[in-house]
Amino acid sequence: MRPTLRLLTPELIRQILDEAFRVLAELGVEIHNPAVLAMLAEHGASVDGNRARAKRELVEQAIATVPRSFKLHDVTGRQTHDLSGDNVYFTPGSAALNILDYDTGHMRRPATHDYVRYAKLVSRLDNIASQSTAFIPADVPGPISDSYRLYLGLLFGEKPVVTGTFTVDSFNLMKDLQVAVRESAAELAAKPLTIFSCCPTSPLKWSDVTSQNVVDCAKASIPVEFIAMPLSGFMAPVTLVGTLVQHTAETLSGILISQLAKPGAPVLYGGSPAVFDVRYETTPMGAIETMMIDCAYAEIGKSLNIPTQAYIGLSDAKLLDAQAGLETANGATLAALSGINQISGPGMLDFESCQSLEKLVLDNEICGMALRLVRGIEPKEDLPTIPLLEELLKDKHLLISRHTRRHLKAEHFMPGPTIDRANRQRWTEEGSLTLGQRAHSEVERLIAAYEPSRLPDGTKQELTRLMSAEARRFGMDKLPVQ
Repeated sequence: MRPTLRLLTPELIRQILDEAFRVLAELGVEIHNPAVLAMLAEHGASVDGNRARAKRELVEQAIATVPRSFKLHDVTGRQTHDLSGDNVYFTPGSAALNILDYDTGHMRRPATHDYVRYAKLVSRLDNIASQSTAFIPADVPGPISDSYRLYLGLLFGEKPVVTGTFTVDSFNLMKDLQVAVRESAAELAAKPLTIFSCCPTSPLKWSDVTSQNVVDCAKASIPVEFIAMPLSGFMAPVTLVGTLVQHTAETLSGILISQLAKPGAPVLYGGSPAVFDVRYETTPMGAIETMMIDCAYAEIGKSLNIPTQAYIGLSDAKLLDAQAGLETANGATLAALSGINQISGPGMLDFESCQSLEKLVLDNEICGMALRLVRGIEPKEDLPTIPLLEELLKDKHLLISRHTRRHLKAEHFMPGPTIDRANRQRWTEEGSLTLGQRAHSEVERLIAAYEPSRLPDGTKQELTRLMSAEARRFGMDKLPVQ
């Protein structure tokens, strides 16, 4: 039996949805994109200036066209994800401004060489199913930083990429990079390679850029994850139910835009909400209430038969310390038990603003434990048990029994050397290494074991040609050394 977590009753889910439909019909959403407003008006929404109101029937028609599942594929075209049901996949948090430097212990702005190390590392992490454009290299012009991160990910990694753009202009190049990998737009639509994050602004607003991203992705059949970010007690009601109503309305407004642009466009019902800690004026992603909101809105998404996503399984700590492990493990476990399909967050610190390679290695083990948990407990040649106990009584152990050899690897999750399971004597003999030292050693070992992407050389050259041309538009004669 798969263990599950549920926080909302069916009746409360219905009430939250009813209230969100009322919000969209009576208050509406503010949209700063004339073309999107015109599209909404054409389909029956009421548009007054920058505000659009949509009746429940129109929103429900859009929900009905959302695919109940979709798949992701790596750069070779191999399927890696089936985003449906309670299937769970982990991906690193994305778009961090800083990286935690192991040598200095301080956060700093990352550069290209940091990103290449990250891409190589992620390629070796078995429990991290996809890449993300994890942090923003500071050694390229800002206008190309979105496409540049995707370029590096496609060049050095094979896993699908969770990405996004903060500009309208970047989208076309980012699509072209994916088409270069797939060799045609039709093949890209048939085998999606990326998921784009599209974020409404709380409360109840879509900017020109983000709403256009939703439309562009829909038309290209590029999956979108909607990342509504209401802040309980600041930019949303202080109560969890009130925040869930607002999150639902903001997410449904994105679904409406997407499905009017292209019915059947793949989406994830996602978000990155948080409570607001009035003592420090911060948005703690590691707060238990933040995690509860995430798991609860995923229940709402599942009630609509839409695949789900959440920013959860990360920490607000500033270092790789006990708080980092506590908050990340809580989030990853709750998310997995909730059956959230795409779980974003591993590696992240400091309110989603910093990535740590050492934490990413630790989080890979946390993800592995969570994935083992949701496989549950099932009998495996255990019943009747008397023959096994007779063997135990006879041999005094079951270390090499057929039953042990057959089931050990599947039944027991064996973490890597980042997790200390040695006895004290062996731990001392091996150097008495701290968690940070073990994690750093594993980072270096995995990067050293990196195997280049199997993407054809001609495709890699085309990616570099496209990226180099874009860099020249913004004054760079050549790309940074990789």
